[in-house]
Amino acid sequence: MISLTDSQKIGMGLTGFGVFFLFFGMMLFFDKALLAIGNILFVSGLSFVIGLERTFRFFFQRHKLKATSFFLGGVFVVLIGWPIVGVVLEIYGFFLLFRGFFPVAVGFIRRVPVLGSLLSLPGISTLVDKIGESNTMV
Repeated sequence: MISLTDSQKIGMGLTGFGVFFLFFGMMLFFDKALLAIGNILFVSGLSFVIGLERTFRFFFQRHKLKATSFFLGGVFVVLIGWPIVGVVLEIYGFFLLFRGFFPVAVGFIRRVPVLGSLLSLPGISTLVDKIGESNTMV
């Protein structure tokens, strides 16, 4: 079992609440306040989990500057009050930032009994194969 420090446990909680508030804000027709709270909790939780220095290094690598600008720009746009535009920018930046993790996640999900059989359905399989093989930054 992986042992977590107290700050990592706090970070996992903050990140979980951030994802919850983001999802809930989108379900309530892009509520500005919930999306802003979710963004702040998600980014601060990520900083607690991996540390401030590693978070800064992750977001500001030379080849990830485009993705970081879209993600953090989307957070800023949500905070100033344009939630739909901000969420679209955030989603695009998120996919660019975490593109390298998708093949690992797809490989893991394919080994889960029920989800693996769902991913092998004809229409879904081709989409998942495209997501699973894309691991380069554009």
